[in-house]
Order: sequence, then C-alpha cells, then structure tokens
Amino acid sequence: MRVFNITANGKGVTETDALPSEIPPQGFVWIACARREFEVLQAQIQAGLQSLCGTQLVDLHVSDLLNNQLPSHYDYTSQYDILVFRRLATGHTETDPAAPGQSLHQRTKRSGPPVLRHIDTSPVGFAVFDQVLLTVHPTDCAVREAYALKLLNATNLESRANGVKLPASPADLMLRIVSHMVDGYLELRRELTRQLDHWQHELLKPGSRFSNWTSVLDARLAMHQLDEICEDQRSAVQDWIDSVETWPEGETPGAQRERELLKIRSRDVLEHIERVVHHVRRMEQSAETAVQMHFSAQSNRTNDIMRTLTALTAVFLPLNLITGFFGMNFEFMPVIHSISGFWWTLGFMVTLVLVVVVVFWRKRYLAKSSR
Repeated sequence: MRVFNITANGKGVTETDALPSEIPPQGFVWIACARREFEVLQAQIQAGLQSLCGTQLVDLHVSDLLNNQLPSHYDYTSQYDILVFRRLATGHTETDPAAPGQSLHQRTKRSGPPVLRHIDTSPVGFAVFDQVLLTVHPTDCAVREAYALKLLNATNLESRANGVKLPASPADLMLRIVSHMVDGYLELRRELTRQLDHWQHELLKPGSRFSNWTSVLDARLAMHQLDEICEDQRSAVQDWIDSVETWPEGETPGAQRERELLKIRSRDVLEHIERVVHHVRRMEQSAETAVQMHFSAQSNRTNDIMRTLTALTAVFLPLNLITGFFGMNFEFMPVIHSISGFWWTLGFMVTLVLVVVVVFWRKRYLAKSSR
C-alpha cells in the first residue's frame, strides 16, 4: 500500500507507509493499494476513512472493489463517488475469484499475433471523497507505479519550471489516472491497425493462399470484446460527468474554476474513449471487408479458371464429334477408304480448332481478367 499526502497549490507530495491520522492543510490524501491488500487490510482502511472523512465504504462498494470481473461502471453516495475502470493488462490477468488480487498468468492463451494477447483487462477501483482518493489496483499495477513516479517527479524544480501542476483534488487525480489508462488503449489501437493492414495485404495479394484464418477470427472477437469494454468505460465516464453537473457551484472563484477544469478534463477523457470506440469499430468493419474482398477475389479467380476450362472444352468438343462420327461401325462411309481421307480430316480438324480459338480469343474468353 502506498499513501501520498498531496498539498494543494503545487507545494509538494510526500509518501508515507501508514495511513495518516489527519488531512494535510490545503491538500488531500491518495491511498493506493492492491486488491489483495485491500481485502486483508479492509478493517484498517475503513477505520482510516472514518478518521479522515467521517464515513466508511458501504459493503456493496467494498464488494465491487474486490471483484476482479466487474465491468467499468459508476456509482455514488452522498459522501463519496465510486468509479470502476478497466485498464489494459500486459499478459497477466486476475481470473481466479477465489484469490482476489493475485496476479495470475492467463489460463487460456489467445492464438495469433502478440498484439491480440494485449487485449486483456483488469479493473481499477476509485473511491472519491472530498479530501481522500482510495484506489484499488491489481497486483503490481503498472499504472499505479507509473503515475506515482510522475506525481513525485512533478514536485522537482524542473517540472515546476515546465508548468507541470499537481492535481488540485481527489477527483482531478482520479481523472488523470483514468486518462493515463485510456492512453494505453490509444497505443493498442495503433498496433492493431498495423496488424490489420498486414493481414489485408496478405488477403488481397494475387495468387496468395491465406491460411491464418484462426488469427483473423480471434482478431474480430478481440475487437468485439474491446468494443464492449470501451462502451462500458464511456457509459461510466458519462455517468460521472452527469454527476459532476449536479455538484453545487463553488463559493469562491478558485472553487468555480476548479469545477470547470474538472468538467473539461472529464470531457477530454470521454472524447479519448470515444476515439478508441470509433477506431475499434472501424477496424472491425475493415477486417470484415478484407475477408469479403478476399473471398470475392477468390471467386473471381475461380471464375477465370472455370471460364478457361469451359473454353478449352468447347475447343475440343467438335474434334470429339468428328472422331465419334468416323468411329461409327458402318461398312460404307465417305472418305473412309480414300488414301488422302485421313489428311483431309486432320487438316479440317486443325482448321476448326484454330477458328474456334481465334473466335474465343477475340471474345476474351481465354484472356485473364484485369485486376
């Protein structure tokens, strides 16, 4: 568990190992713990929340924070807000309900390219109080470590000179962490685009025999899953924005400005999620279109082959008719006892073949279709 005392107005961030007994002056507290830690230290954390905020988490919200299968959603009470947001997990997932918080390797490995294995998610829970932010992460959460490092680095002189500002409230900090998680989906989007472009090139390559259909199917299923995840995220953030709209107006210009900045950041996070949703749906349609174009190209190739075989059959069909005619078992037939009958018949057959080939070539029955 990591505990940060964040002082407002960019004065500093300090990290402690224990829960504080009071809120820092003009600041707030960020309590970041793993899901297993939250389960084990639940009584201690609830007591700390009671001391700092005068209230505790209700049992249903505690269950939500411990549930590693919960989709993204938003809920609230009169004292705090709850937001669950699913982040990308790189190769690990929490799939064992009997051991919440323990990071396990994914039991069923998805086939196909490595990018598909990145579409695995784990929930991160946020409990937003007036002056306390409680976050519940998966074990060894890279998002928590990355943003904690960013938060600590924001207090040095160089960061202050570059205009880096500390979060002004627990809600602001929550939105910044959520925005950091959404950026991971934007990076995954680029990897998926490159993989789909490669598959489209292979599918439409003339003369190719594409056999990696399992990966294409897995990609479509993965993108459908990603679409559902992003839809839940968008719904949760939209509910959060609707809730922020109901907050009372600030009594001071600084409080009013802080509330407006919170709305702007919330809308920015929502816009990023909508970009991911739009792009995922476009990639899903692109994959479907590529498959249809591949089968259309295969159908055209088959039609070319059948047309050529049909034309060749039509060329030799008159020859079969002639040989069948002279193969009839009659005693008296014209030309059959003539010395030059064979050569006349052979010349007529060759002439007939040439005429038929020329006619078919002029009608483009024997030519390849342009691609």
